[in-house]
Amino acid sequence: MNAHRNAHIIVLGNQKGGTGKSTTAMHLIAALMQEGASVASLDLDSAQGTLSRYIENRQRHYNNGATSLPLPTHGAINPSAATDRDEAQAEERFAVSEAIQELGTDHDFLIIDTPGADTHLNRLGHSFADTLITPINNSFIDLDVLGQVESDTYRVVRPSHYAEMVFKVKMEKARRELNRRTFDWVVVRNRGAQLESRNQKAVELATEALAKRIGFRVAPGFSERVIYRELFLEGLTLLDLSDKQLGVRLTLSHVAARQEVRDLMRAIGFVSTPDEG
Repeated sequence: MNAHRNAHIIVLGNQKGGTGKSTTAMHLIAALMQEGASVASLDLDSAQGTLSRYIENRQRHYNNGATSLPLPTHGAINPSAATDRDEAQAEERFAVSEAIQELGTDHDFLIIDTPGADTHLNRLGHSFADTLITPINNSFIDLDVLGQVESDTYRVVRPSHYAEMVFKVKMEKARRELNRRTFDWVVVRNRGAQLESRNQKAVELATEALAKRIGFRVAPGFSERVIYRELFLEGLTLLDLSDKQLGVRLTLSHVAARQEVRDLMRAIGFVSTPDEG
């Protein structure tokens, strides 16, 4: 499973859908390319294929004249059709390893979007991470994906199945890598209310308690803004809207949302884009 590559691999992972993995992945891709990095992407979630469609929309926008729109080198892996479990997993392992070797050799970063379910491809994608980013919605329902907490004290009762899987993958990676390296795990809190609420504060406290117990750090995510969904059809991100050639007039909502992207990228630690002036 040790694919030879030079790229830093960033995996977007969760075992729950609808948390903004693909949106976060696409904005991360755009931010890194804006910084001058060469970026590849790999979609392991062919059932949804959201990241692949996002990039297809971006390619179409590029073909229609947006010549300054940077594009990642993109690949996708489908689940094996083999009926035998061992054979299917071997095929998937080989396909992912080959794709990472091909895409990772000539790029600075490789972004991998994984399925929002407990599948072999999901676990396989996690095993290659140098940085794992887990977006969650700002609710106790999504927080349950990481672990169970007491409602009154926010004491951690037990880690979730997903958190245990991540821990196992980290330990296996540490044993496999000669330098005993694991990976940085960042939980991104998406869709928070733009105004502080009692429930939002409670989720924040519970997340902090889980972070100390399970071993991740927390980064700010994206608010619930219509603009994120609208941009998908054009294959654009909020960072692309700074390009005057796209003919987009920025509103205050655009500027505020774009600052959310910059804050997230700075918290993750891969870009140093300045705040909105």
